Amino acid sequence: MNIYKTLIKRIFDFLAAFIGLLMISPLFIFLVISLLILNNGKPFFYQLRAGKNGKLFTIIKFKTMTDKTDNEGNLLPAMERVTKVGSICRKLSLDELPQLINIIKGDMSLIGPRPLLPEYLERYSKTQNRRHEVLPGITGWAQVNGRNAISWEQKFEYDVYYVDHQSFALDLKIILKTIDKVINRKDINNSDNIDMPEFKGSTES
Repeated sequence: MNIYKTLIKRIFDFLAAFIGLLMISPLFIFLVISLLILNNGKPFFYQLRAGKNGKLFTIIKFKTMTDKTDNEGNLLPAMERVTKVGSICRKLSLDELPQLINIIKGDMSLIGPRPLLPEYLERYSKTQNRRHEVLPGITGWAQVNGRNAISWEQKFEYDVYYVDHQSFALDLKIILKTIDKVINRKDINNSDNIDMPEFKGSTES
């Protein structure tokens, strides 16, 4: 039995998330107030995601886009709805900070495959679905090896690699590489589509 996977990592996650929230509380409160004003009283974005073993949970992020619609009631394109504060949050990955609450609750870990939409569950190949054998994370092996600049298939290959090689050394490496990516703005897809396109399904069996 790997004691790091079964016990130490969870303790570290909880303590790091709890202490982290305390340390960033002034920034957290500032962002909440700013986004309350910009987003008509809605500072947070909530969405169902698939976690460990495919169990659904509600992820929490800062709401970086308004709900503005056109004359027919359809949401405007994402780039037109991102607020100035929201844009800064995205560039610095500050929109991910509320997920520390998810970590404290036990829905997520600091390190792990990113939690994706529930509808993707039936689209994975058997191998790709193994990404759900561990808790999802705020950052992960795929994020430090391309983030949203690589394909879904490449992301899932990195996710499964992490499942098979999870260790303290690998987690530490991911944390250090994540800090470098955020500071230096590496491997970010700067196309007009600020989010990854929908995962349509695997071509694998």
